[in-house]
Amino acid sequence: MPEPLSRRDFLSVSGRAVAVAALSNSAACASTQVHAGAQAAPFKISLAQWSLHRSIRAGQLDHLEFARVAREFDIGAIEYVNSFFFDKARDKNYLAEMNRRAADQGVVQHLIMCDAEGRLGDPDDGKRKQAVENHYKWIDAARELGCITIRVNAASEGSWDEQQRLAADGLRRLCEYGETVGINVIVENHGGLSSNGEWLTSVIRMVDQPRCGTLPDFGNFNLGNGQTYDAYKGVTEMMPFAKAVSAKSHDFAASGEESTKDYRRFMKIVTDAGYHSWVGIEYEGERLSEREGIAATLRLLKTIQAEMTSQ
Repeated sequence: MPEPLSRRDFLSVSGRAVAVAALSNSAACASTQVHAGAQAAPFKISLAQWSLHRSIRAGQLDHLEFARVAREFDIGAIEYVNSFFFDKARDKNYLAEMNRRAADQGVVQHLIMCDAEGRLGDPDDGKRKQAVENHYKWIDAARELGCITIRVNAASEGSWDEQQRLAADGLRRLCEYGETVGINVIVENHGGLSSNGEWLTSVIRMVDQPRCGTLPDFGNFNLGNGQTYDAYKGVTEMMPFAKAVSAKSHDFAASGEESTKDYRRFMKIVTDAGYHSWVGIEYEGERLSEREGIAATLRLLKTIQAEMTSQ
């Protein structure tokens, strides 16, 4: 657990919180001005940085340009991937530049997807503790950026029950830290038992912490060993705990429909659960270019928005 904040630290944090609130309000207003009636929309649309992972890894797009690209698509919120600024989590100048770029574009910085920081459900107590502490810097970075959430993984090993207990322990410890600075910790279905909706929601219940939730991904229901979990069942199970949603897309038919999954069915599950917040475009296909895939996913989500609004 972190030490109590000194008066100087408290004032510093409070000052950042005021600045972040101003940025978020500004970005929200800009988005509302662009999208008439956005407040009445059944859900909001954000852009996950993973949609551009090939361009970023190839050096064709700098991480700092992400906010600008999102605004090119008239998308008002972004979801970062930590691997694209992995060594910058504690670099205040770099984070300040990210804030400036987002503010210039009127874009809300929504969350950070965190990988490669160890297994939060590691059977080794020392490694599990280290994995928890490795994530602290991303919670701190999220606070600096005005994000409200980090996405983590619940990897473990052992029996069903053992992995539940271990993952819940790591998540609970991390959420205790997140609680001190107002940051959510959410788990995505990301392979193994985490892609089993029943197992993952049991873990969230076991954690029993309001900062802990899920990020249902329309894909990623691979259990391993050639087995998959029913995606619609999994998303339905995860939605009561959702604090973000990933609209994973892979390919599109000439009609504009996602050809590998039923987007309307997914979005009905999402909104029927009472969720009306950010739904992140996460294009992962190969036939279309990254930008074509983002545009196709955006068109489909806007079509579904319009259909739901007219009902």
